[in-house]
Amino acid sequence: MRLLFLGDVSGRTGRNAVCDQLPAMRERLAADFVIVNGENSAGGFGITEQIFQNLIDAGADVVTTGNHVWDQREALVFIARQNRLLRPLNYPTGTPGAGAGLFRAANGAEVLVMNVLGRIFMDAMDDPFQRVEQEVAACPLMQGADAIFIDIHAEATSEKQGLAAAFDGRVSAVVGTHTHVPTADARIMPGGTAFMTDVGMCGDFDSIIGMEKGEPVHRFVTRIPSGRFTPATGAATICGVLIETDDATGLAVSIEPIQEGAALGGGRTRREG
Repeated sequence: MRLLFLGDVSGRTGRNAVCDQLPAMRERLAADFVIVNGENSAGGFGITEQIFQNLIDAGADVVTTGNHVWDQREALVFIARQNRLLRPLNYPTGTPGAGAGLFRAANGAEVLVMNVLGRIFMDAMDDPFQRVEQEVAACPLMQGADAIFIDIHAEATSEKQGLAAAFDGRVSAVVGTHTHVPTADARIMPGGTAFMTDVGMCGDFDSIIGMEKGEPVHRFVTRIPSGRFTPATGAATICGVLIETDDATGLAVSIEPIQEGAALGGGRTRREG
């Protein structure tokens, strides 16, 4: 099975690029199942129901989120009727929505998708390791699911690597989101789990993690806010990974980073003139 995952969609530029390009990308890469992290898709903060539906219509099977999931207050309501939108699994009991789900891929396979938040340098949450353990125990690889994918939305690289190490050989893939910068460590771990510390974002990389540079720089220099953060609106780069799993074991046989667009996908790495 071939799983395509696209990283944090950032603002209008990112979501337009994903909605425009995902249909052809899915066909070109022969992806059986597509997951998109959409937590920054509404003006850089959260997701609306209309944007969620646009991502689904473009070819996403599941949309994951992260620490900005509730920034658009309507998400607290519409997530209850949209089971293909996941909020982090380790929110407290009683939080609207679900953090994991079993979904049918185009090839008929069953894919368990989980979305968890890290706890290092983040708001206090339930233990992601315990919550993932509960889901994996209830729906083991090749018993309850043909593939298991985890989007860990976390700040610390060590925590992302730790989760992957803890579940190596028991899940198909663990891929990190949140920092918006793709890492160079895509690999298959010894037990057969595909891993990448951070997949990067879908948005304008002539920015500071997807935002126009002026206000972040001002705050770094002066420590004083002077306005709102606003998403950058230049040409977008789409970042993701394509993972192929073994139909007999559910474990990964390959992981390929995807970086397509102006900044990282064939863009200039030196200044001309």
